[in-house]
Amino acid sequence: MEVQAEETVRNCINQQLIRVIISNPRERSEGSISKVKMRPVLINGEIRYQGTEYIGSRVIHKNYTDSEAVEYILRMMKHSFKQCEIACKDLTAGILVSKKGKVTVNVRKNQLRQISMEQGGPLLQHNRTKNYILKEGIPVPFLIDLGVMNKKGDIVKSRYDKFRQINRFLEFIRDVESELPKNREIKIIDFGCGKSYLTFAVYYYLHEVKGLDVSITGLDLKKDVIDKCNRLSNSYGYDKLIFKPGDIAEYTGQDSIDMVITLHACDTATDHALYKAVSWNSKVILSVPCCQHELNKQIHNELLQPVFNYGILKERMAALMTDAIRAEVLKIKGYRTDILEFIDMEHTPKNLLIRAVRSNETGDIQPLRRMVSEFGAAPSIIRLFQI
Repeated sequence: MEVQAEETVRNCINQQLIRVIISNPRERSEGSISKVKMRPVLINGEIRYQGTEYIGSRVIHKNYTDSEAVEYILRMMKHSFKQCEIACKDLTAGILVSKKGKVTVNVRKNQLRQISMEQGGPLLQHNRTKNYILKEGIPVPFLIDLGVMNKKGDIVKSRYDKFRQINRFLEFIRDVESELPKNREIKIIDFGCGKSYLTFAVYYYLHEVKGLDVSITGLDLKKDVIDKCNRLSNSYGYDKLIFKPGDIAEYTGQDSIDMVITLHACDTATDHALYKAVSWNSKVILSVPCCQHELNKQIHNELLQPVFNYGILKERMAALMTDAIRAEVLKIKGYRTDILEFIDMEHTPKNLLIRAVRSNETGDIQPLRRMVSEFGAAPSIIRLFQI
């Protein structure tokens, strides 16, 4: 390892350390270590550094002295891994090793402001970097290639909204992580993946950060975009992240899926994605609907005619009703369903996310039938599920 990397690791392994995450292995094989975590622990009154190795579904713990921990981290980065994140109380450090062996080190101090004890003030954090899942200052290969980060791990100013959006979506993933299977491969599909910022982020978080055995398929109509995503995935060694060209309604590539993601599948494409998710008995569904035009052409109601006389109001009403119907259908089909606020996407103000988790309870179908009848609506999702 380069001198700067060695000095950084040696300087960080002390009582100020919070955690170390070593990820992105250079080679993958059955029985090899996929990720390493390390944290300080107090044993018999002495500080030790507990390393956790993730090997498939197994985890192995071992405690190290400070010098042993340093040597272990350096050895892993020299021979086996391409990325290391070190978080301390006063700084954050990132080490990135390229395919050609070039080592990049980025160290960023955490900004602190201390109010003197004479003023009776506590130690306060000032301009603290938000505690994102993907950290500023820690280079992440796919964020660099997608233009969100530079090689030092700094966020490109014009792409900061995208960085926030990615982290916000990963918070949704973190919230449902406990619902996913623990003892086998987790199967996920992303319908309408587009440029796949979020697809890469989900794989990186679940596989690289959490050490889970996960397989993700991204589906989109644009073949050139799919080809680019596959090239990036291959360059990172993401063997179980693949992209395929195809239409959501016609997709028949798999028999069972644990989590279905559908972000801005246009109009009734969202309905087909939800129908497939329920047909697969998927444990988790995350959907950000888009372009809900269908009901706008169908709904009518004498009492609300003063609202429907104005096109923009009718359009908004139709969009809200469409998402409410989708959420209610998922409840009827045995899902615990919420509608949550998401961050605006790049080219659209749509910012509602439907989150559904498989449960043992089913909803009452009658209120939905009454509403649909009252407005003379015949939405695709009702027809697909034959409700």
